Amino acid sequence: MILSYSLTRRNAVVVLMIASCLYVLFTIVTYDIEHFLPMVASFRPAQHPLSTGSHFKETSRRIDFGFVMDIPATSIVAHAPGWTLFRNLYMSNGTIFLVYSETKPESFPAPRMMISTSLPAFNTPENIAQREPTKEVMDFISSEDARRRWGGDHVNGERNRIWSIEGITLLVNDPPQFLDHYYHFVGEFLLGTWAFMYGAFNPSTGMATSDDWLSAYEGNASFNYYSDIYQPPPFARVSFMHAPAGSWRDKPGLNSFILRAVFPSTAIEMAEDWADRVIATAPPAPPSSDLVQHSRNLVADSNKAWHFPLVLLTDRSAAHRGEACGQRTQRIAAEAWEYMVRQNGIDLIGRWWQIIRETVWRFSGVVFNDNDDLNVSDSSQNLPLPEKIVITYISRQTVRRHLIQADHDALSDALRDLVARKRDAGKSWELNIVEPEMLSKDEQISLISKTTILLGVHGNGLTHAIFMKPTRLSAVLEIFYPDGFARDYEWTTRSLGIRHFSIWNDTYFTHPNEPMLGYPEGFHGTSIPVHGRTVAHLIEDWLEGTLFQDHA
Repeated sequence: MILSYSLTRRNAVVVLMIASCLYVLFTIVTYDIEHFLPMVASFRPAQHPLSTGSHFKETSRRIDFGFVMDIPATSIVAHAPGWTLFRNLYMSNGTIFLVYSETKPESFPAPRMMISTSLPAFNTPENIAQREPTKEVMDFISSEDARRRWGGDHVNGERNRIWSIEGITLLVNDPPQFLDHYYHFVGEFLLGTWAFMYGAFNPSTGMATSDDWLSAYEGNASFNYYSDIYQPPPFARVSFMHAPAGSWRDKPGLNSFILRAVFPSTAIEMAEDWADRVIATAPPAPPSSDLVQHSRNLVADSNKAWHFPLVLLTDRSAAHRGEACGQRTQRIAAEAWEYMVRQNGIDLIGRWWQIIRETVWRFSGVVFNDNDDLNVSDSSQNLPLPEKIVITYISRQTVRRHLIQADHDALSDALRDLVARKRDAGKSWELNIVEPEMLSKDEQISLISKTTILLGVHGNGLTHAIFMKPTRLSAVLEIFYPDGFARDYEWTTRSLGIRHFSIWNDTYFTHPNEPMLGYPEGFHGTSIPVHGRTVAHLIEDWLEGTLFQDHA
């Protein structure tokens, strides 16, 4: 039987509409799949525009290494002392392995510039020697030897005994010695990590490839804010390899607050988790009764490894072996920052830190203009002027290391008088004298986000300077006991394009004429002197643009 059907005009319109909807739906889905990952090509650093279209591939793919004969060799994306971004790094029984094939071990940086034994650091010859890495910490292995050790019996269907830890991993090879301190954790470790990753993945450097991007970028639907300016891909996990659970948390809780704000999806692993991975690839302990059976178990169970497709290894002791950190700044982040500046991967005025700063602002409920892009040349003189002058004095009078009480009172009065005079002159000036511990974390970040001048005795509260908005007048004034000086906040603020002044009572210093490092008796005491009127005059001269007129 032959069926016939007469297509009416109405039915034809319906069919056409259905076909059009299906076409549009197919186009959207196809576009999303093919273009979601390459969206990273539109993340544009103001100083490093991307070449159009060619840098990132439009298709992702998964390669199965389970039956490869040649274990993928290790390569280095970027390296500075204490900061090394690897492709294809391996760990077995607690030893970090670099697999080599055509690239010989001598072509890699010296292990001591990448890693240490992770012991706490003390400035003694014995301790310095004990922190030098051994082959049990890091070793080289040829691709052939790696195949013999970790390869499977492919003829009988056994896969290679290697398990990949997917996504980007941050391995922190440090003891807990400095991790539970807000400045060292956020102002050094986090700042250095971001500088290194921002520079390594910045297309202008040519370090990271499109495959590195595709292996790291997941692009799931999310409530998280994503800027349309360039930023490196996120970490899947941070592993504090030798720090017990909780040892990275500072007492005020700022370390966890900032880390969770910046990397909300990143998993945190501690020494116990690293030990799990070590034990999983370690030979079993020999039973006292049957050493022969133990030798058989050793062959069967010990030849396993973990594979890190893309991993940043950080090491404080290794960073101190570099010239920038060890000889000039004593800041581990300086090695990452200076290297990436030389590679044209980051700028000199803090654009590279903008994503972190604004992410923390949003997390704290700060409302600001998303269009405030620091699209200026590498000079703080080209930064915008602040809309309002806000002076924030962080008082430490209730904690260790603080001013003589009478000097604190005189400084507070001098600052109040200064701001009152400016207001009487019709200027928009504001003064805040605060004890941070009395404010919530959100309140602290909100205050610092609008601060133009941050003032206080050398101490943890000045770490907040990294969340100040860079302007032409932004400055940090750090009060020291006379003849004392440390580079903590001086180096950090300058790396973000912010002016820093060191104050000894009635004398000030600024770059490039900083004093020598010094920790005299009284440095950590409760009788630090300061001449309040001198400080107020310094602030006024700086903000009014008259400070350096005699030197112009």
